Amino acid sequence: MRFDQHTVVLLVRPTDAPDLPRDAADRLQDAHLAHQAGLVEQGLVLAAGPFLDPDDARLRGFAILAVDPAAARELYRNDPAVRAGQLAVEVASWLVPEGNVRFQDVQVPRSMLEAAAGD
Repeated sequence: MRFDQHTVVLLVRPTDAPDLPRDAADRLQDAHLAHQAGLVEQGLVLAAGPFLDPDDARLRGFAILAVDPAAARELYRNDPAVRAGQLAVEVASWLVPEGNVRFQDVQVPRSMLEAAAGD
């Protein structure tokens, strides 16, 4: 059997994440979304999104990338939320039977305002 290999990035909130005022947190979230959208537009991120009601409240989001784990780590080192200490990344390779998972190009939000417009 043949397998497709993808890189998975888990975005987690560190236990020592600094507290930010609401307006600063909102600006940082917009910067994070813009960074993520840029990676999608470059074809590096195949799918991404936040977790809702996870068993572990530290889990914030998930991304599947079309790059190797070392490149994924480097890409997310540049994420504004990671640089600010609000998010940390955990990276792993993921194998699935060849052709089992397919990704389509879809528009992703570049800000919280764009994300809310889809409600």
